[in-house]
Amino acid sequence: MKIGNLDIGKKLILAPMAEVTDSSFRKICKELGAGLTFTQMLSAHGVVNNDFDTLRFLSFNRSEKPIGVQMLGNDAEVLGEAVKEISRFKPDLIDLNCGCSVEKVVSQNLGAALLDDPKKIGVIVRKMVDSSGGIPISIKIRLGKDKTRINVLEIAKILEDNGGSLIFIHARTRADKYDSDVDLDWLEKAKKSVNIPVVGNGSIFTPQDAQELLEKTGCDSAMIARGALGNPFLFERFNILMETGEDPGEPDVVRVKEILLKQITFIESEHGEPICLDRVKKNTVWYFRNLPGIELLLKSIFSFTSVSSVRSFIEEHTEKILTGRYPVGSNLIINKNFKKKVLFWLEEEKVEELG
Repeated sequence: MKIGNLDIGKKLILAPMAEVTDSSFRKICKELGAGLTFTQMLSAHGVVNNDFDTLRFLSFNRSEKPIGVQMLGNDAEVLGEAVKEISRFKPDLIDLNCGCSVEKVVSQNLGAALLDDPKKIGVIVRKMVDSSGGIPISIKIRLGKDKTRINVLEIAKILEDNGGSLIFIHARTRADKYDSDVDLDWLEKAKKSVNIPVVGNGSIFTPQDAQELLEKTGCDSAMIARGALGNPFLFERFNILMETGEDPGEPDVVRVKEILLKQITFIESEHGEPICLDRVKKNTVWYFRNLPGIELLLKSIFSFTSVSSVRSFIEEHTEKILTGRYPVGSNLIINKNFKKKVLFWLEEEKVEELG
């Protein structure tokens, strides 16, 4: 798939997620085969006003490229100015969020609220394109406000007509909950309606989920959100599946531990203690959630007061799994809650589009 001058082939894309897609996680996902990653979402007003808490999310290393930047905003002039500022950092893609359905966002006429006004989206996109200095512009949307007001085809065409290079489509409506099924038929219709690349999103947790989406819809790529949490191996497995026709399967516990500890080192370097401790804990939960002993891990992880103590626990926990100290039980309830967006103490308003 081509995005401007960038060709990511058949590789998958890591979605922008608040409190998740920091530099540490982007590096891991890129190493394991993600074709494109995203910074955490930025406020357009924050960029224009040089707000520190906004601009720190814009920081990325050249080694992290290709990388996209997603913005939240609804004022064409402000977004145009923000795009000019962001373009100085030379990202590979700048995206406008038109899909976040969190009430705190929608109530401010941001995110998925823009779905109600396709013409406004067109005005905004044209301003962003004219301000980007050639950096491709995309939008991320849902299918529409609800099942009676699906306007994904209209918005996709408006994006294309106003110079947009790419559209990301979460295959649910704004009103849908995360435990409802994605509607792949609309993705197929959207792909056929425009000549720009279309990327599908929504409930992709395995390489086979991504493969099915691409085969059924003809989409150019798939964007991974919740499915990548604690599971950056998904990118690697998908690439191998596409190349060889065989899925190497879930990684063993030793590899899980090694990649988690590597990410923790990145987290420490990026954030430092004590700020990084909660981030280290939640990633530990996510990495181990499909392995034996997760219930005991959840009972223990909150008590640690340093990153070094979490590291020691990870080593001990891995050894207990390897020696069969934990019974092999069912993680169905944990995974059901995970897929329903119950993300272990990660607050709703801090989660951006964990589709």
